[in-house]
Amino acid sequence: MTNEAVFEKDIPNKQMTITRSFNGSLPLVWKAWTTAVILDQWWAPKPFRTETKSMDFREGGAWLYSMVSPENERHFCRADYKTIAHEQSFSYIDSFTDENGTPTDFPGMNWLNVFTEDNGETTVKINITFKDEDAMNKILEMGFKEGFTMGMTNLDEYLAKQ
Repeated sequence: MTNEAVFEKDIPNKQMTITRSFNGSLPLVWKAWTTAVILDQWWAPKPFRTETKSMDFREGGAWLYSMVSPENERHFCRADYKTIAHEQSFSYIDSFTDENGTPTDFPGMNWLNVFTEDNGETTVKINITFKDEDAMNKILEMGFKEGFTMGMTNLDEYLAKQ
């Protein structure tokens, strides 16, 4: 079964909402979104891969990771966790960084991921808020929608093996 991601842009509020269902229980899908060794298996769009440098999944903690190209070029990002309600939701600020986790001048994005389960299928509703419309458009022009869609397909593949 293929689940399509629904992307909605709300330009006046500088937000994007992505809704996607996965064939897996809430505990399994939650773990896939919050555990470094699992995130490394699906987060990056192929042929890139994700490598976690450090992860502390708690309020006030952070996930520092890189997207690694087939040529071994690294693009670092950091998620700074703000709120966590176990198996319900978590929020964070996502930033492009250097290898030490120092943010670049590219604007960060505020993410809120909400998880719900119905009959063995878990839906993740992601609300991303941007500083301004230009920042949102820049992320989309970089291929965010296509790349994130590919990553979620990788998650489907991971879940099918569990």
